[in-house]
Amino acid sequence: MPVKLKGDIELKSAPTPMQKALKINLNQNIYGSFAEIGAGQETARNFFRAGASSGTIAKAMSAYSKEFSDAIYGREADGRYVTKNRLKKMLIHETKLLEERIDRKQFPDRFYFSYANTVATIDFAKKYKGHGWVGIRFQLGPYEDYNEIILHVRFHENDAKHQQETLGKMGVNLIYGAFYYNDNPKDLLASLYDYIDKDKIEIDMINFSGPRFAFVDNRLMSLLLVKNGFTDAVMFGPDGYNLLPADELYKKNILALRGSFRPVTKLALDMLEKGLAKFTEETDVNPEKTDLILEMTLDNLTNGADDINEKDFLDRVNLLSSLNQMVMVTNFREYYRLSEYFSRFTKERMGLIIGANHLIKLFDENYYKHLSGGILEAMGKLLNKKMKLYIYPYKERGQDEIICSRNMRLDKKMQDLFEYFKNDGKFVDITDYDEQLLNTYNRELIDKIQKGIAGWETFVPDEIAEQIKKNKLFGYNRLQLS
Repeated sequence: MPVKLKGDIELKSAPTPMQKALKINLNQNIYGSFAEIGAGQETARNFFRAGASSGTIAKAMSAYSKEFSDAIYGREADGRYVTKNRLKKMLIHETKLLEERIDRKQFPDRFYFSYANTVATIDFAKKYKGHGWVGIRFQLGPYEDYNEIILHVRFHENDAKHQQETLGKMGVNLIYGAFYYNDNPKDLLASLYDYIDKDKIEIDMINFSGPRFAFVDNRLMSLLLVKNGFTDAVMFGPDGYNLLPADELYKKNILALRGSFRPVTKLALDMLEKGLAKFTEETDVNPEKTDLILEMTLDNLTNGADDINEKDFLDRVNLLSSLNQMVMVTNFREYYRLSEYFSRFTKERMGLIIGANHLIKLFDENYYKHLSGGILEAMGKLLNKKMKLYIYPYKERGQDEIICSRNMRLDKKMQDLFEYFKNDGKFVDITDYDEQLLNTYNRELIDKIQKGIAGWETFVPDEIAEQIKKNKLFGYNRLQLS
């Protein structure tokens, strides 16, 4: 439950940023510092304008000069200023100053906080809209350890002044949420956009830490970023920690496999292994700078239901992490949107591993009616000069024919378009596949797991089968039927 604070005033739901700032200012417990670099001091300004700020604001500063900033927080090894590491240094430094300069004995009931941001707003030529790191380090008891909420934002507005104002509102929302919504991180996350349009600013990573957030799974919070429309994609490393796609994918070779991974099968791992082998044969691929990504869309996660089963989602991510795999969750139903997204971060060789059955669906023009250029526009975006598709063969149940790009039959009016891209080298067939794995059909597999029908274990890696049984994943029925 949130800590009951002295001097609280009652506010209606979704209070304005000014009302939030005033409520915090009138609170006798909350006291802290503001350090804002790169977008003025818009968050602190909201608190000053709300009135009664003298009991809340210990200090508000902007070390705008790089040299002055380095003198306070130290120089980063890579020379950058808009980084997560820089933000954390700012939060720790400002909190330390509060502890050193304010006598606890004189103010025994105060909860200290430090709010900081380091951002780059839109450039003069208006080609680069900017991004930033924002965070708060705060107590919910005078002698408690500190909690942290750190997030990364991307600006979408075309005016620096508007970007500053939007960031100021989000800063107020973050500080208010830290003190008044800390018992419900989902509500806290949603409240960050109070009185802010989602198309103005994007949150593409968030992390909660500290004693009050010991129960929070940051992967689930990241999933909610996509589900709530705050961003298009989020990433988790093999260790389960959130990653910032822009940092992880920057100037990398990227190879991705889309799937539901419910559960991850031997077929999926063979697609990865054989697809990666083909990908690294490309002359412009550096294996040491290649990211291999398993991607799930929101559609993959709902499985026809109205909402996402959060436990089911975490079960899948845990299994993939146990296999040392990197995971991405997106709202990109169409493959061309995934290709466009990767192209934001790299100009190096990229690839998608795709089953031959899905390649056929790619050439169904009904999927692209929402585009003014139809399937031609979609294929132009998908198969840009740095993207190739690595085709894993497919076999229909009860059929002997193995389908690949060489014998694929499409609608007559799509065949010429297909042949154009094939002749251009955009499709690479995976030939050293394991034919026995072509008999893997995911819907049947999950049905066997849930009904307890013997033999499903042969389709998944041994360690995955053990975890499914041990943790009773995906509706596993331990009563095996012959």
